[in-house]
Amino acid sequence: MSPRKSVAETGLTRRRILDLGLAIASAEGLEGLTIGRLAGELGMSKAGVLGHFGSKESLQLAVVDTAAEMFVREVPERARGVPRGLPYLRAAGEAWISYLERELLPGGCFFTAAAAEFDGREGPVRDAVVRMSAFWERELRVNIWRAVSLEELPADADIDQLLYEFVGIMLALNHFLQLHDDRQAPARARRALERLF
Repeated sequence: MSPRKSVAETGLTRRRILDLGLAIASAEGLEGLTIGRLAGELGMSKAGVLGHFGSKESLQLAVVDTAAEMFVREVPERARGVPRGLPYLRAAGEAWISYLERELLPGGCFFTAAAAEFDGREGPVRDAVVRMSAFWERELRVNIWRAVSLEELPADADIDQLLYEFVGIMLALNHFLQLHDDRQAPARARRALERLF
């Protein structure tokens, strides 16, 4: 086997582990993610799975990174090229609703689940979840501020309140889709965003 093929196969195996890990963690939490389970479902040895990550915590962090890549691809990237401010907020909102509506992960929004799982804890995994959340909230806050400065939103608009409500709508959407299997939830989220902006 050539070194190039070996590196490519290693990368593919790592991707398979992370894709399965992300699917499991979205539904059962990062604590439910075990080396043994991944090995069993992928037909690998535990040592084979562990060799890619070194520890359960490293695996969890890699899954958080994989979830972040998916979210960025499915939400901010879909709004790329849209003018900043209110048009961006609307495009990002629609992309976020679509991301949840299409149920790309069996447990819905990975970060909603991970935030609930790790919000009362400390450590690198919680910090990684907080960083991703802060990154996205900063992006939204900048665009809300831009919409205010361009007079697309009222000059006295409370930027933090708008951000809070925007994120709250998406948390509610995930809740109603996942817990209640409410197929009307995306339409409700769209109406709520339209009222908000």
